[in-house]
Amino acid sequence: MAAAHFTLNTGARVPSVGFGTYKAAPGVVTDVVGAAVKAGYRHIDCAPLYKNEKEIGVALKKVFDDGVVRREDLFITSKIWCSDLAPEDVASAIDSTLDDLQLDYVDLYLIHWPFQVKKGTEISPENFVQPDIPKTWQAMEQLYDSGKARAIGVSNFSSKKLGDLLSVARVPPAVDQVECHLGWQQAKLRAFCRSNGVHLSAYAPLGRMKDVASNPVVSSIAESLGKTPAQIALRWGLQQGQSVLPKSANESRLKENIDLFDWSIPEELCAKLSEIKQAKQIRGDSFVHPQSVYKTYEELFDGEI
Repeated sequence: MAAAHFTLNTGARVPSVGFGTYKAAPGVVTDVVGAAVKAGYRHIDCAPLYKNEKEIGVALKKVFDDGVVRREDLFITSKIWCSDLAPEDVASAIDSTLDDLQLDYVDLYLIHWPFQVKKGTEISPENFVQPDIPKTWQAMEQLYDSGKARAIGVSNFSSKKLGDLLSVARVPPAVDQVECHLGWQQAKLRAFCRSNGVHLSAYAPLGRMKDVASNPVVSSIAESLGKTPAQIALRWGLQQGQSVLPKSANESRLKENIDLFDWSIPEELCAKLSEIKQAKQIRGDSFVHPQSVYKTYEELFDGEI
């Protein structure tokens, strides 16, 4: 049976199902995060890029003030964006996120992409800067030392980029948060993370929902187990040992997406799911350019594409 938590290399426990806040509109995100916490979610995944951390902060303050949960009951993840990766900008980036979220610390702080632009600028060729991930990581390690980030990690890092970082890190990354779902199963990266003590966390764990729902293998397994295709996709992730970060503004779907713990997919059916045709969906198009450090998708993902 899949666990309700996974243990990170810091010893901290991360809830195995989190609530993703990407594209949660500022006008509705406060209510949706409150509903997610009331539905049982204890991990909220945030980022400045999503432009809603202030509203999430309002929601968190409300669930704390109303006694729904205590701060220590929640696991809050945020990320540092590409324009703040200069080592001297890292501390102010987390301070800004903590102010917005109305928190003293985050449980996990991630480098959002292995890519850098000049401070205060958009992703556009004239703003591209050569990233120095080891130097940025040293500044991240200081956040870990200070307690402002209880764990630090990365997002969208290939096995090679993760391995390069592991070889120089004083504090090894606790997590690599990446696209991972039935249609992009990341077998190589999963194995690499497992053998190096790095937890893989899956964003977009449903992939393209219409593809999941219409896949005959998924729908037949869902029918045989009396579950929805979304539940099969999420439960598969848990059984691979990764946390999953589904997102929904629909209250019944919120509940469905976390109803994953008193049943499992039998091993022989899991084997069938591994035969699904693979195609990456989130390709980091903005980062691949003749003037970029990554001229091709192959370079950005080191062949894991």
